Amino acid sequence: MYPQPVDYDDALRWLLTLPDFERTGDFAARPDLAPMRALLAQLGDPHLGRPTVHVAGSKGKGSTSVMCEQLLRAARLSTGCYVSPHLHRYTERVRIDGKPADRGAFAAAMTLVRAAMDAVAPRFPGRAFLAFDALTACAFVAFRAAAADVQVVEVGLGGLLDSTNVFDATDVVVLTPISLEHTAVLGGTIAEIAAQKAGIITPAATVVVAPQRESALDVFRAAAGERRATLVEVAAVCRMTRTSASADGQAFKLKTPRATYAATLALAGRHQLDNAATAVVACEELAARRGFPLTAQHVRDGLAAVVWPGRLEVLKRRPRVIADGAHNGDSAKRMAAALRDDFGIERATFLFGTLAGKDVQAMAAAVAPLADQVVVAAWPHARAADPRPLVDAFRAAGVPATAFDDLPRAYEAAAAVAGERGAVVAFGALAFVATLREYLLGIESDIIRLAAGAPPVRDPRVQTGTAI
Repeated sequence: MYPQPVDYDDALRWLLTLPDFERTGDFAARPDLAPMRALLAQLGDPHLGRPTVHVAGSKGKGSTSVMCEQLLRAARLSTGCYVSPHLHRYTERVRIDGKPADRGAFAAAMTLVRAAMDAVAPRFPGRAFLAFDALTACAFVAFRAAAADVQVVEVGLGGLLDSTNVFDATDVVVLTPISLEHTAVLGGTIAEIAAQKAGIITPAATVVVAPQRESALDVFRAAAGERRATLVEVAAVCRMTRTSASADGQAFKLKTPRATYAATLALAGRHQLDNAATAVVACEELAARRGFPLTAQHVRDGLAAVVWPGRLEVLKRRPRVIADGAHNGDSAKRMAAALRDDFGIERATFLFGTLAGKDVQAMAAAVAPLADQVVVAAWPHARAADPRPLVDAFRAAGVPATAFDDLPRAYEAAAAVAGERGAVVAFGALAFVATLREYLLGIESDIIRLAAGAPPVRDPRVQTGTAI
């Protein structure tokens, strides 16, 4: 029996009992997705019955997903969008019509998932459901309850054995840029990682591929050919011209095989234009397959509405504080280029925090030409890297670096070094960026609220067992 009325915090407390790679590093290897498919079957297959855009990649998949969501909303479709990780609250992952699901809807969906998981688990002895399995199923149940016209689904980790890879047929598959990530799980080369991502390609799908390294493209071409999927390579079929750029965003012209657009995007960095082009092509392809209009005005309105915190986000003006979830060498290079080109920053103080096992040397090399100093912070996360070895990596790159034992002290030290006229650039793990946002903006996260023993958040209108 579950509590009545449905309690959001109780749903989270149960969720936190499940193995969670993002939060703790707990990872349950899986030979197949049979338990996940059985869970969804128990729930009535809520993932089926609506057009789907399925997005995988190493970089830019979250940005591309929310761009697709906003483009489809501008085309007058009701949307569900599943993204990860969240910054502060779990509801951020389950987006309904461009906004996080309300807590009551999230809790009601998660309660049904919990009951279904309890029913299914005995059929798979020795297999563990993950928190990400529960969140994925929760999203699909919430999309069904909201009667979403279309869904955009971002892969969590990899692709082939990801909890979201439960579709036998998909309208559009999107593959964003591939880089080295999670090598212990996904493989040690670009080609091996690309093969994992290509696992979401379904027969006869349209596969939209963002600008890629050739080694990844070779894998995607082969996989699409084997499954008789149509491959659309954005770099080959599109022409993009950036017409203006600043810290507040950028304007551009885009020519695709179907149309020409002029639009603005309130996100900095040339890499976001690649994401925008990929999203536009993906939505064009979905519109062509499903027979709905996608006009130039839809594209302008949709991209203008994109808001995506923690990605080259300005948190303060004096000193200027910019936060970016650049979590590997490639992402850090793109961040550094955007700092120069869009923000006009030639020198900055960097505030850094990352997860254990990341390629800190590559990130240090990327920011070294811009760094006056790097302040490395310890921060409250089960997977946070010890700051002391990180200092050595930055010093080896020729950058003065110091470590602090907590994030507030580290930030205040970095701000003091930068001065009112300088810039502090915080980067590393997205969870690190989230922690800084909470400190600077006074945001209370779900985890902080639960740890503090705050009164549970209840929605008396929603009862356990409500059909959704």
